[in-house]
Amino acid sequence: INHIVHNGGLYKRPFNEAFEETPMLVAVLTYVGYGVLTLFGYLRDFMRQWKIEKCQNATEREEQKDFVPLYQDFENFYNRNLYMRIRDSWNRPICSVPGAKVDMMERVSHDYNWTFTYTGRVIKDIINMGSYNYLGFAQNAGTCQEAAAKVLSQYGAGVCSTRQEMGNLDKHEELEKLVARFLGVESAMAYGMGFATNSMNIPALVGKGCLILSDELNHASLVLGARLSGATIRIFKHNNMQSLEKLLKDAIVHGQPRTRRPWKKILILVEGIYSMEGSIVRLPEVIALKKKYKSYLYLDEAHSIGALGPTGRGVVEYFGLNPEDVDVMMGTFTKSFGAAGGYIGGKKELIDYLRTYSHSAVYATSMSPPVVEQIITSMKCIMGEDGTTVGKARVQQLAENTRYFRRRLKEMGFIIYGNEDSPVVPLMLYMPAKIGAFGREMLKRNIGVVVVGFPATPIIESRARFCLSAAHTKEMLDT
Repeated sequence: INHIVHNGGLYKRPFNEAFEETPMLVAVLTYVGYGVLTLFGYLRDFMRQWKIEKCQNATEREEQKDFVPLYQDFENFYNRNLYMRIRDSWNRPICSVPGAKVDMMERVSHDYNWTFTYTGRVIKDIINMGSYNYLGFAQNAGTCQEAAAKVLSQYGAGVCSTRQEMGNLDKHEELEKLVARFLGVESAMAYGMGFATNSMNIPALVGKGCLILSDELNHASLVLGARLSGATIRIFKHNNMQSLEKLLKDAIVHGQPRTRRPWKKILILVEGIYSMEGSIVRLPEVIALKKKYKSYLYLDEAHSIGALGPTGRGVVEYFGLNPEDVDVMMGTFTKSFGAAGGYIGGKKELIDYLRTYSHSAVYATSMSPPVVEQIITSMKCIMGEDGTTVGKARVQQLAENTRYFRRRLKEMGFIIYGNEDSPVVPLMLYMPAKIGAFGREMLKRNIGVVVVGFPATPIIESRARFCLSAAHTKEMLDT
């Protein structure tokens, strides 16, 4: 179903997103598939209990039989009987740079995926459709690698201290100034881990007596950060502005439950590109609502920074908006920049506050110097400050690859989710048996893909997820 944009006047460019409904026959067969799997699961559990079938899974020792079980019951059942059948599709060890092509260690299982043994053979040149290497900066040759190697010999690999003690390097200061300039904000702060940037900073911004309005498809790091904060959390339907506006109205009219006092702060949490759906946030409408109801906006640009916008400055540039309209601009260096870590950008007062109160700023070891240099070099390349047009060409190449790949898959008749400009391309598989089969068959054809099922997606919306890169050639995409 194509969403109809209600506030069309806010958009300076066409906004096309499609989430086609599951065909009825496919939905029925998917439920039947899960039903058969569950029945066989219970049958095999019965056989294991009576020692007819060998029990391979971890069980409590005899003396611990009276303890509360360590796992939730269904989770354990699901792991034993469903996940184990397709476990070979995950955690495959690669032994090369995660660029456009990768080398992978071959492994086999003689006991239906309970254990794996390595054959010692390496499968060469697998087309990598799984890494978030959007601009192709994950490479072991070129200017980024040379700069990082030089810094490694000068500073070493680890810093062994937090920023507030002996771990604040001139490189960190340089990186933060560059990030602020790149984003078009007053100030920025970098962190060593992207996940922790969300989970540790949201609790520093909101607490008890505050309200968080979170998109239902937000990433686990945002969900964890919101829960750790102790604030009240309310969920709005994905990218649905009517749902968000209703929650905002209710929050302002009714205030806090029981006391009816006004909320201290209202924070809206959204992502730039949603990594499982391939959809782009309706940012112009979110900003309009934020201004109308005087709330704050926290934008997670993990997948959109570098990958969207004419010069790779993310979803704000993609819609032609002002960065000052977003209160907290968060993003990671793990995707488009081919490094590790995350950042938060915004007003100087916000960043100064976070330097003192954010757990990941105070307690976590600061970023590794060669990683910092990788980010600086790749960011300067995107901005064109290295004296070349390589960065701009990569951003354009990614946009071309994205549109071409999405168009070709649709022509082949697949159900593809998300926005036509999103480099994350979910291809719907639906049926449980197809998850493992698709991953294995693609690997046989030397293509590495990520297949995703429950609990990472709704139970009848299993999918394969392709991540496009500027490093992919047209021939690779055709293959």
